[in-house]
Amino acid sequence: MRMATTLSVLVLAAGGIGHALMTGLDTGIDRVDPFKDMKNRPQAGHGMNVLVVGTDGREKITKAEKAKYRLGGAPCHCTDTVMLVHLSEDRERASVVSLPRDSYAEMPEHVDGTTGKHHDAHPVKLNAAYAEGGPALTVRTVENMTGVKIDHYLEVDFTSFMRTVDAVGGVEICTAKPMKDSYTGLDMPAGRHRLSGGQALQYVRSRHVDGAADLGRMQRQQRFLAALIKKITSNGVLLNPVRFREVATSVLGAVRADQGFGTDQMLALAKAMRGFGPASSEFVSVPVGDVSFPVKGIGSTVKWDAKKARKLFRALREDKPLAPHRGGSGPRRIVVDVPPQQIRVQVYNGTRTDGLGRKVDAALRGTGFDTTSAPLNGTGPQLRRTLVTYDPRWDRSARSLAAALPGCELKAVKGQGRTLRVTAGADYRGVTPVRPEETHQGEFDAVTGDQVVCG
Repeated sequence: MRMATTLSVLVLAAGGIGHALMTGLDTGIDRVDPFKDMKNRPQAGHGMNVLVVGTDGREKITKAEKAKYRLGGAPCHCTDTVMLVHLSEDRERASVVSLPRDSYAEMPEHVDGTTGKHHDAHPVKLNAAYAEGGPALTVRTVENMTGVKIDHYLEVDFTSFMRTVDAVGGVEICTAKPMKDSYTGLDMPAGRHRLSGGQALQYVRSRHVDGAADLGRMQRQQRFLAALIKKITSNGVLLNPVRFREVATSVLGAVRADQGFGTDQMLALAKAMRGFGPASSEFVSVPVGDVSFPVKGIGSTVKWDAKKARKLFRALREDKPLAPHRGGSGPRRIVVDVPPQQIRVQVYNGTRTDGLGRKVDAALRGTGFDTTSAPLNGTGPQLRRTLVTYDPRWDRSARSLAAALPGCELKAVKGQGRTLRVTAGADYRGVTPVRPEETHQGEFDAVTGDQVVCG
């Protein structure tokens, strides 16, 4: 989640603002040494790997903010979000792998830095590593789980996240269906929304929007990160020294980082990432084999799919893209609630234009709808306006189909059944391409940033 804030500073610096403006910004960073005395570490691969963790930081939130954004409760002193960010050696791609905070993990043998007590290796949930041993134990645990050598460590809290979003003027999010979570106070109707810092925090923290819990939340965090990258790289912030300084100061003032992450490193990295945008980013969640793996004394954990996870992290070490190559960006597609592949459609020609039924059927099939490929002629009078009839039980599918037919009329017909009917009218001017909210690709179910931002 909060990787967006720090990565954005790197992208900001790529706008040519220069070393003079960057100088001194890193003096506000709280330093940690997560690599001290570490032994038997994985072999370094190609590119750069950054472990980004988000902590709750509730002690820094005002009482008013706690009440407004449902941030009550005591600080957990644990990681709320864990992301492994890989920047390719050519600095043209960022691969972001979300690690579920409840992942089953084997805590390495260690000595408690506070009490000096020795602990043998033992099973835990991943986010407990921070509570037991802070950044150092978190890095060791993630390296042991992934086989990926961590080059840098960044830690960001709620305060930095909210201030950064506000500093860039809010971030635009699109959703194909209403989203409501009484635990965080999130209440978003379907459509396009510009979120303030507090609203964005509600969006990325929500776990009770659907049945996907933490896994669904990780997807929303990834979508938000892509939207923030789009905002940072497209609205002139890069070329505005005052805005840049404001954003960078709010981010870095609440960041904890390793000793090697300073001004020179940030500027060099940022310059190499000039031209970075949503299409340059790709997002995956670590492959999961069991979302409710019971562990005595711990409870339900998320067990990774060991074979698929090994392939994923090997690809990171070898600096390979996780999403398959796409030739060109293609037409912008409208996001719909129900995937078109799940919607069965029978097309009718409601006009006297020969071949219109076949034309509409082919166009709908071309954007993914499950058409019968056998259009029929309508039996009534010639239609001026394209008509979609549907059984009320399939109303979500009907709205998704209507998005592909701008200006069409929707009519509910009880008992019609699963198949939706499209009767093409004289107003038909073509089909608008649509896609489901999540468009995963390849063996790692990756999405690229340009696929999940608002069109």
